[in-house]
Amino acid sequence: MITLTDVHKAFGANRVLRGINLTVPTGKSMVIIGGSGTGKSVLLKCILGLVTPEQGRIEVDGEDVGHARGGADRDAFLARFGMLFQGAALFDSLTVWQNVAFRLLRGAQKLPRAEARDIAIDKLRRVGLKPEVADLFPAELSGGMQKRVGLARAIAAAPEIIFFDEPTTGLDPIMSGVINELIREIVVEMGVTAMTITHDMTSVRAIADRVAMLHGGLIRWEGAVGDLDASGDPYVDQFIHGRAEGPIESVR
Repeated sequence: MITLTDVHKAFGANRVLRGINLTVPTGKSMVIIGGSGTGKSVLLKCILGLVTPEQGRIEVDGEDVGHARGGADRDAFLARFGMLFQGAALFDSLTVWQNVAFRLLRGAQKLPRAEARDIAIDKLRRVGLKPEVADLFPAELSGGMQKRVGLARAIAAAPEIIFFDEPTTGLDPIMSGVINELIREIVVEMGVTAMTITHDMTSVRAIADRVAMLHGGLIRWEGAVGDLDASGDPYVDQFIHGRAEGPIESVR
């Protein structure tokens, strides 16, 4: 579904991506791991066309992302994606159902409000929230509930591809487990292609089919989640076990 070939991106003298090669299979869950500041979010932005690489090619379902830079092509391209943002990123001034139905109420496929609300309530149920939550505002919800609303929004328009940005950040271990289970169920149930960036190794093992480690602007290792512990790569080994000593230098 997603193919990156020799992708480079720099910001001034800071070379963030230095030749990324990665394939994300259709209908599978790919998790990108790596330390803070290694370019994981930049990678997602390049795929979405929010950032333009200086070199390389990015294809989504066989089509070059570069063609979808504006107008109707851009809208159609983005309509294929759903996104769960770090911290949920809900709109404070909108009710829960309006947040979930945000895309459904706008653009070329704009739905009547009543229909959009029904879909939103159905998606809220799918993530374990009762219909009574629909008319509340984000500030009235706990962090875990906000994350569920963000997940409901990500799936509301039935996307083919969903990006998850640090889906369990700020959540306690129990709620993190709930979110991980929901993500895994939804990916399997909807048959979507998923791409997640996270530091949480519990999440990695719960939701990944495949794992790729980004370090130094390159994919250091990529393989099945079951092969993670036997990767044989010292960078991967240090990261997944949280060791201070190793090839990844820590800031002291």
